[in-house]
Amino acid sequence: MSSGVKVAPECLEAYQALKLGKKVKYIIFKLSPDNTEIVVSKQSESDDYDEFLEHLPPGECCYAVYDVSYQKGEEGKRNKICFFTWSPDDSKIKQKMLYASSKDALRKSLVGISSEIQGTDMSEVAHETVLEKVSRSTF
Repeated sequence: MSSGVKVAPECLEAYQALKLGKKVKYIIFKLSPDNTEIVVSKQSESDDYDEFLEHLPPGECCYAVYDVSYQKGEEGKRNKICFFTWSPDDSKIKQKMLYASSKDALRKSLVGISSEIQGTDMSEVAHETVLEKVSRSTF
C-alpha cells in the first residue's frame, strides 16, 4: 500500500552527492510537516558512525542512507550504500504506519542501494550489526 507521499527533488540531489560525489557520508530523510513529501532532514560529510546514530531521532521515525566502508579480507576496502528505515518502538502508531507505507516511494527512487536495515532500537542499527549485514550481502 502506498501513502501517496512524494519524494522532494532535493532528496535525489543529496543522494547523487553521496553516491557519485562521495563527499556526503550520510543523509537523513523525514516527512514534511504536512506529511505530503519526503524531505532531507540532515546530511553530513562526517564518517563517524556514532554521530550518525545520534541523529536518528528518539521516538520518531525517519529514513537514512549511509555509505558504509568496510574491509573485506584480502580484497581490500569496500563501500556499500545502506538504506535505513528507523521506526523506534516508542514512536506513535500512526507515524509508524505512514512511514511504512511511504518507504517504497523513496526506496525506489534511490538507485544503487545494496542493503536495507530495519531499525526499531539501537541494537539493530549498531555498527557491528550493519557491518555484518553488508559484508555478507553479495550485491
